[in-house]
Amino acid sequence: MQSKRSRPFLKWAGGKYRLLDKLSPHLKGTKLIEPFVGSGAVFLNTDFERYLLGDINPDLINLYQCLKKEKGKFVNYAKSFFTEENNKQIAYLDFRVEFNAGVKGRRRAALFVYLNRHGFNGLCRYNKSGGFNVPFGRYKKPYFPEKEMYHFIHHARKTKFVCDDFVALMNRSRRGDVVYCDPPYVPLSPTASFTSYAAQGFSYDQQVELAYRAKILANRGVKVIISNHDNAITRKIYEDAEIESFPVRRFISCDGSNRANASELLAIYQ
Repeated sequence: MQSKRSRPFLKWAGGKYRLLDKLSPHLKGTKLIEPFVGSGAVFLNTDFERYLLGDINPDLINLYQCLKKEKGKFVNYAKSFFTEENNKQIAYLDFRVEFNAGVKGRRRAALFVYLNRHGFNGLCRYNKSGGFNVPFGRYKKPYFPEKEMYHFIHHARKTKFVCDDFVALMNRSRRGDVVYCDPPYVPLSPTASFTSYAAQGFSYDQQVELAYRAKILANRGVKVIISNHDNAITRKIYEDAEIESFPVRRFISCDGSNRANASELLAIYQ
């Protein structure tokens, strides 16, 4: 793990920046595979020889691929959206409509950065039809993460980004690789609402499938680490793994007074 930590350039619910101390001892090897890369907090703060980073969210992977390919040219293009005129609800909603109408390529990637930094609480949320539906955030002056984007570019030189599901990514692992999985967490309670950042969602059966795949890989010499809430459901799902549990403060919540500690765990298959 690097001595000086680097924050991701995207705001991201469930980002693992605050878990780096817990994860660090388990992330040793030549190649890291992340099937749920999210904001890339783990990738950005490790030093593997190679990376295979994937996610089911095509907008996220499109952004990362554009940034890796175009480098500073894309940074400058994305920065052009961060103006006083664009920091108004009417402009935000117009850009969101354009985004949901199916704009492609680098403009879609730049709009994704804009929506991420101007939308409410940095959420990335889609409705069942796949439409991005996060409301305007009303920030005085949204921060453009130029420094963080350049660090991402530097670190992405030895990285391959792919849009695919966790099964496909895990199947590409080989003996000696390390696989870190940060799936959408199970609800804290049976009545808790759960909205996935990907339109496809992530079901209980997929949580079970992920644990099953992890066990198979461990038997083939691939170390797998999975993070999730620590509750009765996950304890059952990960019953074949070594468990490390710890409290983590939740920072993204609609109710600012309700950002209490929640128990999380690492399930380690090796």
